Amino acid sequence: MRGPGWGRRVRGLAEAKMSRMSSHPDGDDVPGSENQAPTNGVSGPSLQLLHGDPEAQLRELLGQPLGRRMEPLITFAEAVAVAGLDGGLRGRVAQALLELIEGFAGNARQRMAMGRALSHVGDPRLRRPQQADYWAEAPCEDGSLLSVGRFLVTNAEFRAWVEEGGYDDPAAWSEEGLAWKASGAPPWAKLAADPAAKHLIEENQPVAGPTWYEAEAYARAHGARLMTVDERRAVVRGPEKRPYPWGAPFGDGNANTREEALGQPCAVGLYPADKTPEGVYDLAGNMGEWLGDSAGDKKMLHPGSWARPSMASWAKALELAPPEARSADMSFRLVRG
Repeated sequence: MRGPGWGRRVRGLAEAKMSRMSSHPDGDDVPGSENQAPTNGVSGPSLQLLHGDPEAQLRELLGQPLGRRMEPLITFAEAVAVAGLDGGLRGRVAQALLELIEGFAGNARQRMAMGRALSHVGDPRLRRPQQADYWAEAPCEDGSLLSVGRFLVTNAEFRAWVEEGGYDDPAAWSEEGLAWKASGAPPWAKLAADPAAKHLIEENQPVAGPTWYEAEAYARAHGARLMTVDERRAVVRGPEKRPYPWGAPFGDGNANTREEALGQPCAVGLYPADKTPEGVYDLAGNMGEWLGDSAGDKKMLHPGSWARPSMASWAKALELAPPEARSADMSFRLVRG
């Protein structure tokens, strides 16, 4: 399928400075971006929550019914993060947030805020490809098993690779990737450092806007590769031939697509329904996904993302883009095997 409006997406992060009002690939503004979720800062009054015994305050919060504890817990978590408290408190706050997230608590914006707070106190789900539980085993159409990243590659792991010098290792890059790198195009890290990109680079969100070349280099550096079209379709559909990871119909609130009106990516795994039985998340929404297949001089991708309507989320959806394209709704996932 042809990817409409990809001239705009190629400029994507650079010219728009990864702005909150990101342009939809079809040329429309993403709805809901005028009502962005709250910023990451915590006000002085919020910090006053910690003037007593934070452990006792957390116990009191956890004693409340699920519906009543959500907003106070988000505020408490942000205050704990800003105050730099530790001693196991962060871990207990993170687990309390995860209980709410995994229990489908809250509306879309409340869940976004919970995911952000989880990032700030330290998301215990985050792994790197060297760790065994980074991977899930998913069946292919021929019955063989494929090791697939449970989550899309996160900002945390991609940034760590950059900061550790992996981005500058020529061995990670293909000849075409090295040529692109030598062309003077700005690297991901330069764009991500722009303060306007802050909402896109939370640690537990999918890495936002890598080119296909950068995605390929990250995969090669970790003994992995990008998924093929057939592999991704098989993982989503499973032996039951599901149209979406949860089955059918598409329904409401199952994935971070345009209908949710968040206007930006969210924490990985924030939508528990958008998960296969094997535990592979965010296959219908949140971020589009670069794939390993080519068609001429373009690369294939799955378009389901926060910026696209649900019709872009089904298992067989495909688009094409040049490998140097960047977009604030594009990311990638690793596979081995």
